[in-house]
Amino acid sequence: MELTLKDIQQPIIADMKVFEKNFRKSMKTKVLLLDTITNFIIKSKGKQMRPMFVFLSAGTVGQVAEATHRGAALIELLHTATLVHDDVVDDANFRRGFFSINALWKNKVAVLVGDYLLSRGLLLSVENGDFELLKIVSTAVKEMSEGELLQMEKARKLDITEEVYYEVIRQKTASLIAACCGVGAASAGASEEVIGQMTQFGEKVGMAFQIKDDLFDFGEEEIGKPRGIDIKEKKMTLPLIHALKHADWATRRKILHKIKNKTDDPEEVRKVIDFVHQSGGIAYAQQKMEQYLKEALAIVEDFPASEYKTSLIQLVEFTMLRKK
Repeated sequence: MELTLKDIQQPIIADMKVFEKNFRKSMKTKVLLLDTITNFIIKSKGKQMRPMFVFLSAGTVGQVAEATHRGAALIELLHTATLVHDDVVDDANFRRGFFSINALWKNKVAVLVGDYLLSRGLLLSVENGDFELLKIVSTAVKEMSEGELLQMEKARKLDITEEVYYEVIRQKTASLIAACCGVGAASAGASEEVIGQMTQFGEKVGMAFQIKDDLFDFGEEEIGKPRGIDIKEKKMTLPLIHALKHADWATRRKILHKIKNKTDDPEEVRKVIDFVHQSGGIAYAQQKMEQYLKEALAIVEDFPASEYKTSLIQLVEFTMLRKK
């Protein structure tokens, strides 16, 4: 029988309910416009995987504490702030099937709302003396910004190597999941060594997660995001990088010319996708994804058996089996 998120949440169901309440409270404001927007954000929120990683990591290595609840709220506030800002940067009108903040209230308001959420997260930590948690999450936000900028810099030249790709996704995606698991462990009073292990676990899960996401670009149209979005945006992902690396000079030049100049033509995008399939780029990326996953699960293997640990492993499997 296929596991649902509700099944996975069993050990933390009460904690997630308290989290929901606290998260709403942490966004409250006397400014009517801001209150309207934060209510909209709460209604349009996603599956809340990140708070789940925080609570399950805490329970795996110790016990869920008050600090765990603050850590989960901090992660969600800062993550939501980065999403609001991302939609402005990407000029995106939709987020999870809802209109984005910038689509409804324009860029100026969206940037200020992002700043507000960021400051609420910082204050929540400072007022409670959660400096270790704040350090972990602030480091992740710094890395996410660097990763985005590194990707933009490389997209202009299309000269991204496999090593640079791993650095981009480590910073852009894996750093936040690593922070969730590190915050969970730190909030439960774990040792530096255990916090490090859980951070490493989250990073490897995040790497596998992003490679999986990049593979959707070369899949069938009915699953995940539409085919070829990354190619149209000139994002060099692992399947394409591997295919180009092993192509002869003339083929490489021809494909790069298509990516630089012809991504408005769906037929040309399809030719690039076919080239990646035929060159073994998909199989190579899947192998790398499975390797990161295996390394992640090996890290938590030695932690004592518990319902939290079981759910944490199930949550990882759930994220990897997703269709979008």
